[in-house]
Amino acid sequence: MSDVLGTKLQSLSLSGFRAGDYALSFLWRNCSCKTLTNLSFNNCEGVGDHQSFSYFIKRLKNLHEFELRTCRSIISLILLQFAENQSDSLSSLLIHDGGHGDSLLHFIRETRSKLRKLDLRLPLDLDDSHLLEIGNKLNQLRVLRLQSCCMVTSAGLKTLGLALSENLEELALTNCDVINEQNGFLIELAQSLRKLKTLDLSFNHTLVDKEFGSMISSYCDLRKLKLRGCFRLSDGSLISLCKTCKRLESVDLVYCHGIQVEGVEFMVLNSPELRNLQVEDRKLSEAARRWMRDKFIEVQSSGGT
Repeated sequence: MSDVLGTKLQSLSLSGFRAGDYALSFLWRNCSCKTLTNLSFNNCEGVGDHQSFSYFIKRLKNLHEFELRTCRSIISLILLQFAENQSDSLSSLLIHDGGHGDSLLHFIRETRSKLRKLDLRLPLDLDDSHLLEIGNKLNQLRVLRLQSCCMVTSAGLKTLGLALSENLEELALTNCDVINEQNGFLIELAQSLRKLKTLDLSFNHTLVDKEFGSMISSYCDLRKLKLRGCFRLSDGSLISLCKTCKRLESVDLVYCHGIQVEGVEFMVLNSPELRNLQVEDRKLSEAARRWMRDKFIEVQSSGGT
C-alpha cells in the first residue's frame, strides 16, 4: 500500500469516511504530495488524526483543484488548515452542501492562492460579507458559480460584479433568490460584466423576456448560455439573443416551456456560430433538423414535456 501511495499520484478522491476512520492517518503520512494536483472530499465526517492531516496539508505545494462536497462537520478544520498552510498554487475551489461562514470568510481573507475558479453551493452559509471579501481578495477570478444563493442580496452581487469586471469570463447564478425577488437586477449586473463568455441562469423561474432582452444586450461576446428551467421565457427572448450574441456557440433550452418550435427554428437560422443545442425533441421541426445537419450543429435532445 505504501508503495502505491508513494507513486506519482496526481488525483486523490475520498468519499464516505466517518469521524472514527483513523486509518486515514496512514494515508496522510504516506501519500506522495509533490505531484498531487487534485484533491476532493465527498460526504466525509472526519479526517482521521488531525496532526497527521496537518502534516499532509503542509506538504501540498502543487495542488491546483480542491473540492468539498457535503462535509459540514469537517469543513471548518479543513479551511483553517488550508488558509494557514497552503501555497499559492491553488487555482480552483468547490464547496457544495455544507459550509461554515466564519471559516470560509477566514480562508478568503488569509489565502495566498490566486484563485481563478470558485464554485459555491451554500444556501445558508454564504452572504454579502463573503461576496465583499471575494471581490477584495479574489478579484482575478475567471469563473464564478453560485447555486441557490439564498442569503446574498442584489447589492452584494452588484458590488462583486464591479470588483470582477476586468477578469470574469464565466458566471453562474442558478436558482438564485435575488433574481426571483428583484426585477431588473440582472440588467444592472450585466453592465459591469461585459466580458462574459459563459452565462448560466438555469432554474430562475421568474426571469421574463423583457428583463432577459435588456440584460443580454450587454453580452455581445457571449459563447455559451444556459437557460434550463427558465420556463417564463418565450420565443421573444431568442430573437433578442440572436440580435446581440452573434458568436454564440452553445445554448441550453431544456425545460424552457415558453419557447416553442418557431423560436428554435429562428435561433438555428440566425446563430451563425452555433455548434451545440440542448432542447426537447418535440421542439425540433424537420426543417430545424435539416438546417442543423447542414450547419454541423450537434443536438442533445430531451424527451421532456
